[in-house]
Amino acid sequence: MNLEESIEIAVQGCGAEVYDIVSLKENDMNIFRVYVTSKEGINLDKCAEISRMISPILDLDEPMNGKYNLEVSSPGIERKLKNPRHYKASIGDKVKLKDFDKNTIKGELLSADDNEIKIKTEHGEEIISYDEISSASTYFEW
Repeated sequence: MNLEESIEIAVQGCGAEVYDIVSLKENDMNIFRVYVTSKEGINLDKCAEISRMISPILDLDEPMNGKYNLEVSSPGIERKLKNPRHYKASIGDKVKLKDFDKNTIKGELLSADDNEIKIKTEHGEEIISYDEISSASTYFEW
């Protein structure tokens, strides 16, 4: 079992799901960030509980050469979409995509499967395969 699988099992034991795991550097600090979701929502107490559950796992299989800060949080209302599971969970949300030609497409995500998505834009419905998408995220109109 690899590190991500171990983290997923621990997070599921806390009644949540792993949305994404990201390793990054911010202000000369290594950050190991675990984004989690739950149908009941994610609050600070749930993040602390999950952090306590996965810390011992990270002590045994240290990411980033052992020099990092662990952060557990919700992906937020405006979140990146990286895999079909993210798209499927975001059906009905507003999404913004960029293709590899730097074109931006905005609209409501109508459907998603393992190969493509359907978006309702101001020009009508568009079907886009995942291999055409450079980047994507949900967005909220404030």
